Amino acid sequence: MNLPSEQNETVLIVDDNPANLGVLSDTLDQAGLEVWVAKSGKVALERVKYALPNLILLDVMMPEMDGFETCRQLKASVETKDIPVIFMTALSDTASKVEGFQVGAVDYITKPFQQEEVLSRVKLHLKLHNLAEKLEQKNALLEQKVAEVTQAYDELEKIQIQLIQNEKLSSLGQMITGIAREIDNPVNFIYGNIIYASEYTQDILNLLHLYQEEYPYPNPRIQAKMETIDIDFVQNDIFKLFNSITSGAQRIQEIIKSMRNFSPIDEANIKAVNIHEGIDSAIAILNYRLKATHRRPSIRIVKEYGELPHIECWAGQLNQVFMNLLTNAIDALEEYNQHRSFQQIEQQPNQIKIRTTMRGDNKVAIHIADNGLGICEETKAKLFARFFTTKPDGRNGLGLSISHEIVMKKHGGNLYCQSTPGQGTEFIIEIPIKQQFV
Repeated sequence: MNLPSEQNETVLIVDDNPANLGVLSDTLDQAGLEVWVAKSGKVALERVKYALPNLILLDVMMPEMDGFETCRQLKASVETKDIPVIFMTALSDTASKVEGFQVGAVDYITKPFQQEEVLSRVKLHLKLHNLAEKLEQKNALLEQKVAEVTQAYDELEKIQIQLIQNEKLSSLGQMITGIAREIDNPVNFIYGNIIYASEYTQDILNLLHLYQEEYPYPNPRIQAKMETIDIDFVQNDIFKLFNSITSGAQRIQEIIKSMRNFSPIDEANIKAVNIHEGIDSAIAILNYRLKATHRRPSIRIVKEYGELPHIECWAGQLNQVFMNLLTNAIDALEEYNQHRSFQQIEQQPNQIKIRTTMRGDNKVAIHIADNGLGICEETKAKLFARFFTTKPDGRNGLGLSISHEIVMKKHGGNLYCQSTPGQGTEFIIEIPIKQQFV
């Protein structure tokens, strides 16, 4: 459908009286308006199908279809409902005027009309209609701007949350580094001196044995003391205690090493590392979540490490990816366990399988798979979107998104998910052995 020219506003006159059409046409034409005419309501309805006027002067009393019905049909059409309609009529009763306004007219001109009045009312309603259109356009533009500002604000808020999250991770890493250093010194002291303590204790026990050989029959006071402290039990148990202390100190040292692998200090520098050590560090830190509970047996970790060269990477960031993916796998298993009994879990144990392989000559792949419930296609499509989460505990949904950015943007690699509902989920990381853009 064509629109009228912006320079010449168009008025459609609908009247079955040729004399009225002539007078009105001359008046409006002399005022610089383009005039279209129609001698019946039906002709007018056909006329507006091909071009829209800016205003319609509509006679009420016409044969076949009166002005009221013509107006009703104009207002019922999406194309013509906003065109202002002015009724022309000899009817002066209030009921007719009310009916005219009810069907959608904006004004009335009473016959016989004065040319000056007609022209004034036509110009007034053309101006009002133009102002209404401009206001509508400005409202639409304003709504668009509001939507753009709202979207920009939402994006800014999300970026701010992510920056806060990154700052928290950085602060947490610095705190972990400080704690690790504070713990490291006394643990080294314990670990280093336990050897001497064990040797000194052995010397004392050897001396005690020698006394027992030389003086097999001690006086009653010594004999009573030996029985009180159960010297034989002490001799057998003391080295078990030393072994336990040594094992505990070794475990603390392993945890400290794992914590240091997540330190932000080296994040700005790329270096060649053994990624298996990073994976093992993440497992060590998450070990408390793998242990058996009253609701389930322990979660099994199955490692199938391939022969890999050292990988050039930002080790702290890549270790964070391993941590996020392992945490995600544990969460998936815990969700699966909610629907299973202890016995059912024993029959089909929780398992996380970690496999590393070469991809050609210049890439490595790390597979982290769980045997949980799996993920549907709809969820899988949103996994790496910022702030998307299926967790009910208020987490911010940044773990997988940040991991995706670290692998894709920081290391020029790829991170994707393979999953079938009911068959578990596998995340695959692919990264180049050497960073070409360093």
